[in-house]
Amino acid sequence: MNIVPYSEEMEAYVKRDNVIDYDNENVAELSDALSQKADHELDFIKAAYEFVRDQISHSADIGEDRLTCTASEVLRAGHGICFAKSHLLAALLRCKSVPAGFCYQKVILDDKTAPVLVYHGLNGVYSRDCKKWFRLDARGNKEGVNARFSVETEQLAFAVRPEMGEEDDFIVYPDPDTLVLEKLKKYGTRTELWNDLPVELAYRRKREAISFVR
Repeated sequence: MNIVPYSEEMEAYVKRDNVIDYDNENVAELSDALSQKADHELDFIKAAYEFVRDQISHSADIGEDRLTCTASEVLRAGHGICFAKSHLLAALLRCKSVPAGFCYQKVILDDKTAPVLVYHGLNGVYSRDCKKWFRLDARGNKEGVNARFSVETEQLAFAVRPEMGEEDDFIVYPDPDTLVLEKLKKYGTRTELWNDLPVELAYRRKREAISFVR
């Protein structure tokens, strides 16, 4: 498994914007607190990851219908869906100049009740100590989901099943996918979004277009 960055510019993975808004006072204070308790970089990455995984609920798990998107919204509300939680984790890490980006998997929403393929969001993180990229999934654990922090052996929320049409993507993108953001901003509730979850990525469209031209 080879996790690779979409951009060769490391600065792209530590920048802030309106979604990864680590200049927000609450986000910055939390990042400071987690960093101060850590002995080294990997300790901080693990602490930030486990905070988002365990202390920020997945909206669907708690029956919360309100959608959150930006890092500060997710922290303030205390919940978010997978994409939103990945925004907060990236913000906490980038606030301390730890490169972090976004990864996507195409998975079946629910084998029994919703057997449709949709995108799932997680994070790619670069460790300067280990000199490598690795993926972390802060979706939040529950029965059947047991994601863990690991640099060497991935333990993500979902194991991709190619025989079921599911797909993995080992590229770390510097920005949240624009089509994903469009969905999060279009709808006011999770109920609305659940009827129109992302099934395409703008990044993938671009890659396919480039491959076609070549």
